[in-house]
Amino acid sequence: MDKTVSLPKQLNNPNSATLVETNSAPNGVELVSSYQTNRVGDPMDLVALAHQVQRGDDFVRANACNRLTVIADQIRYLQEQARKVLEDAKKDAELHHAACNVVKKPGNMYYLYMRESGQRYFSILSPQEWGPSCPHKFIGGYKLQYDMSWTPLDEVEKKDSELGIMDKLLNQQAALPTVTEPNFQGLS
Repeated sequence: MDKTVSLPKQLNNPNSATLVETNSAPNGVELVSSYQTNRVGDPMDLVALAHQVQRGDDFVRANACNRLTVIADQIRYLQEQARKVLEDAKKDAELHHAACNVVKKPGNMYYLYMRESGQRYFSILSPQEWGPSCPHKFIGGYKLQYDMSWTPLDEVEKKDSELGIMDKLLNQQAALPTVTEPNFQGLS
C-alpha cells in the first residue's frame, strides 16, 4: 500500500513525501510491534518530512542549475576561442597573400610595407636596415612560424619563449615514467 503525505490544505502538491509500505510480518515473522511502528504520531512530524523532501528537491534543482551554469560558461569560452581562431586564420591568410619576391621560410622575420598604389608586400629588410631611405610605408614585422602562422614583431619574444617551454616538455616526455594516477606535481 502506497502512502503519500502532503502539506495541509494543498491539493496536487509537489511538496509531498511518499512513505514506505508497511508489512507487520515480513516473511511471516513479526519483528517489531506494528502498533509502535504504525501508530499515528504528531502530524507536524509529517509536515517536517514533507518539508525535508522539498529541501531535497530544491537542492537537486540548485545543483543542476549550478552545473548548467558551468557548462554555459564553457560554451561562451569555446565560442570566444573559435572567434579568435577564425580571426587569426583570416589575418594569416591575408599576410600569406601579400606580395613577396623571396621564398618565405618558417623561422624568419619578414617586414610588411605598403606602396602608394596600396599594394602590400613583404621584404626581408627591416625599417632600421633601410634607414632614412625606406621607400614605402612600414606596416609591421612578422615572424613566420613553422605551422605557417604569423606572429607580430612585438609578440615574437613571448611566442618564442612559449614554444621553448613546449619543446622542453616534449623532450622530457620521452623520459617520463608511465603514470596511471593523476599527478599534480609542479602545478602549485
